Amino acid sequence: MACGLLTKGRGLDCNRISGGIKYVYFAVYDQVTSIPQTSGEITDIEMGTDVLYRYTMPMGVASLTDTIVGSRENGTIYYTPTLSVILNRLTKEDQNQIKLLGATRTICFAQLNQQLTNGHDVIVGMGMVNGMELNAGTMDSGAAWGDRNGYTLTLDGMEALPFAMVADYTTDPFDNAGFTMGTIVTS
Repeated sequence: MACGLLTKGRGLDCNRISGGIKYVYFAVYDQVTSIPQTSGEITDIEMGTDVLYRYTMPMGVASLTDTIVGSRENGTIYYTPTLSVILNRLTKEDQNQIKLLGATRTICFAQLNQQLTNGHDVIVGMGMVNGMELNAGTMDSGAAWGDRNGYTLTLDGMEALPFAMVADYTTDPFDNAGFTMGTIVTS
């Protein structure tokens, strides 16, 4: 394999962007039959009639990281996607869903605050090959009157490729012609 594979440079982007995540979508890993990637873009999702579960994120509390892990000694490189979310308020319904989330391998999609030039939100997919798992978290009551009570959850994975961008949608997220899935469950 050739060691000189760069194909372009990168200038300074004049557009302003925003950090953070608006929505996190969970797909049950075993219900996704295919998510091929081409050049870091997801243009096809095959789930039959199975659904995505959308969680709305409070502003400023959810983030994702894709850590590059390499070894000079072994000549290897892989990526560890991590999704951190906060859900406000402790409820028995959320307790049950978090317990189920902890027992389920998922594929996660994050709809970012960052937008494309057409005003559509950027959506990234994590755990496309090996899935993501809930591996850490807390349930906190807070101490002072103004403290938050709720859940802090961390899902992570291990992949051979970095997370991919979902192809731009027409009107609503995931309405692409190449995507076959049921509805998006919001509550």
